[in-house]
Amino acid sequence: MTLEDPHILVVDDHREIRESLAQFLKKNGRRASAVDSAEAARKAIKENRIDLVILDIMMPGEDGLSLCRHIRETNHIPVILLSARAEELDRIIGLEVGADDYVVKPFNPRELLARIDAVLRRTHALPPNVEAPTGEVLAFDRWRLKLAERELVDDEGKVEELSTGEYRLLLTFLQRPKIVLSREQLLDLAFDRGTDVFDRAVDTQVSRLRRKIEADARSPKLIKTVWGGGYVFTAPVEKA
Repeated sequence: MTLEDPHILVVDDHREIRESLAQFLKKNGRRASAVDSAEAARKAIKENRIDLVILDIMMPGEDGLSLCRHIRETNHIPVILLSARAEELDRIIGLEVGADDYVVKPFNPRELLARIDAVLRRTHALPPNVEAPTGEVLAFDRWRLKLAERELVDDEGKVEELSTGEYRLLLTFLQRPKIVLSREQLLDLAFDRGTDVFDRAVDTQVSRLRRKIEADARSPKLIKTVWGGGYVFTAPVEKA
């Protein structure tokens, strides 16, 4: 992806909103596709390289919050939520499910465009997925992470329970194996935006994750500390 030609997916069940917004984005040098449901959005994400999703919360069938949660659990496409609800609680809930920004309807298209560019600049600066399997099961060392069930299973079939933070941190590592990730990058990639988390929270989650997946957490082989740099996941990752 380049910032000059990102592919943006607009998901809204209101035809006028999605088509007019897609047309506005195209006139301003962005590639844009528009769909009317979460089901169509899942298909578009699977079949295309999407750089950012603009997602309406209130849709018939699967709503935007559910789809946002799915996107956040399976990849790192940034999401901007659209909603007619301006209450602070709704905004907080949107950020908690993993949205990168929250825009209230009616909105100024140019303001939304500025927010899109800001989110893309931030995510573009993050390290890309390298050798990043996108299957339903990711295998490493003696473990298998089942994405649909959010389960970590060892080679004997025993399930290791993961907290939400541990799951997101592990998925981030598995999607970027053998890349040094700073604490700041891990905060951006693995933790909910808008929550009050700091660098030390990363260290705490790494310590907890090591105790669950390492043969010896005191001498870790899978998640290694890079002094002055952050952490690196060293094991090969395969799509099972």
